[in-house]
Amino acid sequence: MAPTPARDLLRSLPPVEEVLRSPQVSALAPLLPHDILADCVRDAVDAVRSAILAGSREPVDSAALADDACARALACLRPSLRRVVNATGVVVHTNLGRSPLADEAVHAVTEAARGYSTLEYDTDAMARGSRHDHVEGLLCALTGAEAAIAVNNNAAAVVMVLAEFAQGREAVVSRGELVEIGGSFRIPDIMAFSRARMVEVGATNKTHAADYERALTPDTAMLLKVHPSNYRIVGFSEQVGMRELRALADAENERRRAAGVEDEVLVYEDQGSGAFINLACFGAYAEPTVAESLRGGCDLVSFSGDKLLGGPQAGIVVGSKQLIDRLKKNPLARAMRLDKMTLAALEATLRLYLDPERALAAIPTLRMLSEPDGAVRERAERLADALRRAVPAGCACIEVVPEVARAGGGALPLCDIPTFAASISFERGDAQGCEAFLVSKRAVPVIGRIKREAVLLDARTIGEDDIAEIAEAVRAYFEGPGAAAASAGIAEGAAEGSPAPAAPAAGRSAGAGA
Repeated sequence: MAPTPARDLLRSLPPVEEVLRSPQVSALAPLLPHDILADCVRDAVDAVRSAILAGSREPVDSAALADDACARALACLRPSLRRVVNATGVVVHTNLGRSPLADEAVHAVTEAARGYSTLEYDTDAMARGSRHDHVEGLLCALTGAEAAIAVNNNAAAVVMVLAEFAQGREAVVSRGELVEIGGSFRIPDIMAFSRARMVEVGATNKTHAADYERALTPDTAMLLKVHPSNYRIVGFSEQVGMRELRALADAENERRRAAGVEDEVLVYEDQGSGAFINLACFGAYAEPTVAESLRGGCDLVSFSGDKLLGGPQAGIVVGSKQLIDRLKKNPLARAMRLDKMTLAALEATLRLYLDPERALAAIPTLRMLSEPDGAVRERAERLADALRRAVPAGCACIEVVPEVARAGGGALPLCDIPTFAASISFERGDAQGCEAFLVSKRAVPVIGRIKREAVLLDARTIGEDDIAEIAEAVRAYFEGPGAAAASAGIAEGAAEGSPAPAAPAAGRSAGAGA
């Protein structure tokens, strides 16, 4: 039979009003405004029209078109920002919201959000208070700093520090520390934006104390140390420690005081990850703590709240009271200040650190990073058992396999964290189709990774309450039309002697920019 001409197919497209009157679409009328529902129908019709113009000669299926319009309409009812199951093995997954909050922090956010709060009210003085007070005392107690301020992320903290103390002046930094992290955050760009004049010293792999010393001029405002959170330079390399930078700054400040110059050279570290506890389980890979940087001689240290700290998104600056007081008066402090919900979560998270053992158990990021391999394997076995019960017989081979997890968020870049994953090898369907189903067709997306034509679901980054959700999602894939269609396609290709589809790159993970 000759294919239907494109002109006839286009003419057979149903009018928008006709689709709106179809039973499945009209059933959604009470749930959505007419204009939005009509737009969903138009989009569905446009998709079929585009396919015809691109060469498709399939007859127009009005029922399938109405179903597509319904799917688009239902997507409008679904929240865009919603919970997912992180089965990637990347603990601080930037694409998936970085650190999940401790129960105590979630409760604190709920309490702050549901009504009025003491955000800027001092109940002792019965007068206006400062929002900084909610976390400053805790930050000082936990790091040994004299003062602290928190803004909305660490990039904001870096901009504010540079703008306040180095605007129009020189900030000296090693070439080996001119980092770029996710979202194209580059130190040279931040320097330019804050109007600090960047002075690069040393080489990519080696920077010596003498390099910094030669760069000092009367116009030098600070020695900047940028912790390379998301990479390491290894081999023939050398960097200058914090105590050496402190000694250089002290000597320069002494010369300036002798010459009657009041301006001092500051030592500032952008630490990035912001560890409060030395995770000894990572040995040499463990990130330095904020307290260690301050004891090493930093005037100021900035770091993130939602990486190794395990709290909400925030940029925290700790250090000298005199310098922090200047930051509090900077106009950027108001532009970048934290809201009540973030402050509530941050305060609750910091309170957990008052008891380090409790913090390791209660803060999900710390718990996932430090959990013993044996406990992860036991959870992987429970996940595999649930999958075997859920998946129809003859559809897949499910086993527990050793794997490597990552800290993510730019932390511990060289550290391979042992983990275990439930591996699904397909006898019906395929890994790509299953991954797409788990991500795009579920109310709660399940994000895993593909390796050697198998879907891997890493047990290190899931909780016990995620196991049932994962099992139900995988069951729905095998019982739906997607797996059957994929299997039919593979069987047909094999019958015609078609080559097997190429295997994806090993270990491909959704949200690779973690």
